[in-house]
Amino acid sequence: MWKITEADLTDDSKKAEIDEQLKEIKIAFTYGEIIGIPTETVYGLAADARNAEAISKIFSAKGRPGDNPLIIHIHDIKQLADFTAVLDKRVIKLMEAFWPGPISFILPLKGDYLSSNAVAELDSVAVRMPSHPVGRRILQYADMPLAAPSANISGKPSPTNARHVIDDLENKLYGVVDSESATYGIESTVLDCTQYPYRIARPGAVTKEELEEVLEADIDTVSGETDKPISPGMKYKHYAPGQPLIVIEGGINNNTKLPVERHQKVGIIAPETSREFIGEDIQFISLCRDRDSYKEAARNLYSALRIMDASDVDIIFIHGFDKVPESAGLMNRIYKATGNEVIQGE
Repeated sequence: MWKITEADLTDDSKKAEIDEQLKEIKIAFTYGEIIGIPTETVYGLAADARNAEAISKIFSAKGRPGDNPLIIHIHDIKQLADFTAVLDKRVIKLMEAFWPGPISFILPLKGDYLSSNAVAELDSVAVRMPSHPVGRRILQYADMPLAAPSANISGKPSPTNARHVIDDLENKLYGVVDSESATYGIESTVLDCTQYPYRIARPGAVTKEELEEVLEADIDTVSGETDKPISPGMKYKHYAPGQPLIVIEGGINNNTKLPVERHQKVGIIAPETSREFIGEDIQFISLCRDRDSYKEAARNLYSALRIMDASDVDIIFIHGFDKVPESAGLMNRIYKATGNEVIQGE
C-alpha cells in the first residue's frame, strides 16, 4: 500500500518520498498491474487502458460482466486526440465547465489505441477527468489513459476509502493508494454525446439542470435498461448488500408498517431525523442530518450499506428521498441497490 494525501503533494519535505511512490505506481501500470486509486466519486480499480491483459485482470478481480464498459480516466483533454473523434464545440463547452470533476462523457471511439475489452467492443468510449488531487497527480505522473471502474466486487456497494478496497480485493490487485475518502460518494454522471440531443446515461453529482444551463439546450435521459449498455450502471443490479434491501418511499414515521417476519432482525438506513420513529430493537444507521441533505446522504450511502452488509440483520430498509434534481444520482443508486423493491412509508 502507498500512502499519499493532498497535503503530501505540497509538502517539500515529502517530495522525494512521493516521487518514489509515484514512480513505483507508474512502473506497476506499465507492467500491466491493477491498482486501487482515489477519485472524488469512489475509489477506482485502475489499469492501463491500452493493455488488454491488464483490463482482463480488472474484469476478473471484480467479477464484472465483459459487456459492461469501463470509464477511461485522463488528466489532460489533449489525450482525447489519441482515441476519440474530433469533439463537437458543445462537448468542449461542457468539458470546460465541469472538468476536472464528477462527470464522464461518452464519445465516438477512434482507432485501436485503447484495448477493445476496455470499451466492451463498442464504437464509443466514456471518458472522465477526476478532480481528486491525488488521483489527478497519479494520472499526470503515469501519463497514460487509465480504465478505472469502482474498486469493489461487481454488484456490491462501491468503495469510498482505501479500507473498503482492501476488504473486497486485497488478494486480487497489486496495491492500493491510501488517501482521502471520496468527496461525492457516488459514481460520476455519464452523458452520452454520441447523438444529439445529448442524453444522461447515468445520473450523478452533476445534474441535468446544471448541464442544460451551460449547454443552453435540453438534455434527454436514457430510459430503462438495455441489452448492450453504453455506460456502467445501465444493465445490472449494483451497489447491493447481501441482505434484501427495500426503499421506504416517503420516509418512515409512526404509521410505517414494515413487511417483516417476527424472527427477522431489521436494519434501517435513514436521516437522523427519522431516529425517533425507530424502535430500539432495530439497527439504525444515520445517513445524513435530514431529508434534504442529499449530498451528505450520497457521500455516506455506500459506507452505510457496507456496515449493514457486515451486520447480522436479515433485512434492510432505506429512506427514499424526494425526487428532485439534487437527489437524482442518489436515488438512482438506491433503486439499483434494491432492485426497485419499494414500500410506501406514508
